[in-house]
Amino acid sequence: MIKTGIYINASCIIRHHSAEKNGQPVYEARHADLPDFLRGLYDRFSGQYPKFHKMDLLSKLGWAATEILLQDMPMDMYAPEDTGVILANASSSLDTDEKYFETVHDIASPALFVYTLPNIVIGEISIRHKFKGENAFFVQERFDTAFITGYAAQLLESGAVKAVVCGWVEQYHAGHEAAFYLLETTPRGMALPYSAETAEKLYR
Repeated sequence: MIKTGIYINASCIIRHHSAEKNGQPVYEARHADLPDFLRGLYDRFSGQYPKFHKMDLLSKLGWAATEILLQDMPMDMYAPEDTGVILANASSSLDTDEKYFETVHDIASPALFVYTLPNIVIGEISIRHKFKGENAFFVQERFDTAFITGYAAQLLESGAVKAVVCGWVEQYHAGHEAAFYLLETTPRGMALPYSAETAEKLYR
């Protein structure tokens, strides 16, 4: 049972080459391919992080979703160890791994730097925002909002962290989807009292 006093203070949903923040559209490029769509998100929300260009597409997607999520939600009220990141997806880093194997079919040495762990997504987010709190990346069959947001809420209840970026980031071939939430114990932003049902409604 989730206790009271936890709030969904922001949400970001990215799918079908469009992005929304707190249920409101903020960016759309339906005719772009995925790399160009993600580059558009980068230019629109934070074109000042050159390391973005070195990331694989899964990391870019998670990174961009966090930029949108935290826009106008300053996190400097927290010490670095007080913010955690809890994410999940179904395909892990399979898309990048497949591209890597394609490169080594024809040449003796890799032509593509490969991220082999989905935790790299969390790493890129944490480096960007200086988060040092608890983090985890789960590989699941589907986005289980009750599990992911519930796990994040337990971290807040225990006092392990004071804020959590949590949700789902999926990228495989042309498909992509991100559903991120900011859970905090102090209401601000959209300030919806937390429940798995509320998180699921925002996702759908």
